[in-house]
Amino acid sequence: MSLESEKKRWQEEILEPLLKRFPERKAQFETSSGIPLPTILTPEGDFPDYAEKLGFPGEYPFTRGIHPGMYRGRLWTMRQYAGYATAEESNQRYRYLLEQGQSGLSVAFDLPTQIGYDADDPMALGEVGKVGVAISSLEDMEMLFKEIPLDKVSTSMTINAPAAVLLAMYIAVGKRQGVDAHKLRGTVQNDILKEYVARGTYIFPPKPSMRLITDLMQYCQAEVPNWNTISVSGYHIREAGSTAVQEVAFTLANGIAYVQAALDAGLAVDDFAPQISFFFNAHNNFLEEIAKFRAARRMWAQIMRERFGAENPRSWMLRFHTQTAGSTLTAQQPENNVVRVALQALAAVMGGTQSLHTNSMDEALWLPTEKAVMVALRTQQIIAHESGAADTVDPLAGSYLIENLTDEIEAQANEYIRRIDEIGGAQVAIENGFMQSEIQNAAYAFQQALERQEEIVVGVNAFEVEESRELERLRLDPAIEAAQCERLAALRARRDTAKVSELLTQLEAASSRTDENLLPLFITCVENDVTLGEICGVLRQQWGEYHPPAWD
Repeated sequence: MSLESEKKRWQEEILEPLLKRFPERKAQFETSSGIPLPTILTPEGDFPDYAEKLGFPGEYPFTRGIHPGMYRGRLWTMRQYAGYATAEESNQRYRYLLEQGQSGLSVAFDLPTQIGYDADDPMALGEVGKVGVAISSLEDMEMLFKEIPLDKVSTSMTINAPAAVLLAMYIAVGKRQGVDAHKLRGTVQNDILKEYVARGTYIFPPKPSMRLITDLMQYCQAEVPNWNTISVSGYHIREAGSTAVQEVAFTLANGIAYVQAALDAGLAVDDFAPQISFFFNAHNNFLEEIAKFRAARRMWAQIMRERFGAENPRSWMLRFHTQTAGSTLTAQQPENNVVRVALQALAAVMGGTQSLHTNSMDEALWLPTEKAVMVALRTQQIIAHESGAADTVDPLAGSYLIENLTDEIEAQANEYIRRIDEIGGAQVAIENGFMQSEIQNAAYAFQQALERQEEIVVGVNAFEVEESRELERLRLDPAIEAAQCERLAALRARRDTAKVSELLTQLEAASSRTDENLLPLFITCVENDVTLGEICGVLRQQWGEYHPPAWD
């Protein structure tokens, strides 16, 4: 079939019916000079490898996007990652963001919550509410989403080791609101392998951790079908110092490990694969970042169809959220961060992200203020409505440089995956320190280049000025931690202690049986005011804690 006839088929059968579903977006966009913008451009004449290598948006191998119309049909979801102090204060921030036009919530949890400790645990001392919201009980989770109808929003939760417990709380809040679990939409990060590689908020050893992941996948497949059960994260790999190629390679290698674990647990690939999503970083090298997203999409499609034999086209789609690069934000001349974030966000949009968070200019200094958060959100809205970047599909496709970079990133990332396969897969590559070593070497090389001024960071090693910090600052009240502990004590005093004891005994027995899905019991536990720390405490006793080995 010629390219022209293929293009006509695609437009008439796929694109036009899709665009009719989104009347809020224009049927035709044009430039400020009145020049009509075609929905999509393709090479003129026949191009033999076009369909195989690039294809059309919404069709295998999805190089040009997972939806036929991309942003011509619907804009990406605009999320701002937020959470601090108490559930009440975070709830106020969420409602403020929704009022400002944000279309999805993204929850940041404090460090004790991330590693399964209650606010009154001695291990939590000094960290409650500092880098996210403190959630110890269902009462906290209910307050976090007070007056936010869970059937009307999509919620992303950046939580990994105790992801299944936090999702159980979210499901329970939905039930109390009268929202059926089938109507809940959102994502839990639930990516423990990258915690061992780059981030460090792990609790349990790899084997039981992988069990929690597959339990969550299996439960959601039946009970929460619109939930993305894992967000395989390259973001933190990049924040740790990796290159763009390493970010793609190690993220997809981890994704391969999760798919294989789910298959080993008896799940059918096309039953769970459509609910796998990804989370990438948007860094400073504008053109490389665009190519990175396109290459990752093509690679994942090939992995799922050819390696795992998935037959459902949704199983081939790499759907991803993007966050601009926190590691590139500077405390020096922080206003410059607005420009960095705008470029990074534009790269994510040009690369076809489904969801985007833009960092605030003051994040290198402290928790972002409302004003800084609003500027970050307005950055997305300006890109969406003023830049023209969303007015045509895959606007840089066919650029000699973009296509070359896409091919090169794909080739180099595939070589990394080949090496990881030879080692024995992602889990073995993590256990023997291969991924960590590669990231450390890349980070060290960049730091050396920075110190030699072969790489320039404006305001840090060039174009420096004497300055004072005049930005408005968000300050947390030290009394927050004490108040959180008091609420937790009051909860423990009024709950049914006999029921709690009974449920913890059941959990101890269930966690020792590998064939039992733990999600239903987690939901029952949190509905009876068993706390996050108590649940994770039982699992710690049964499974132990992970301690990274000393590598040579």
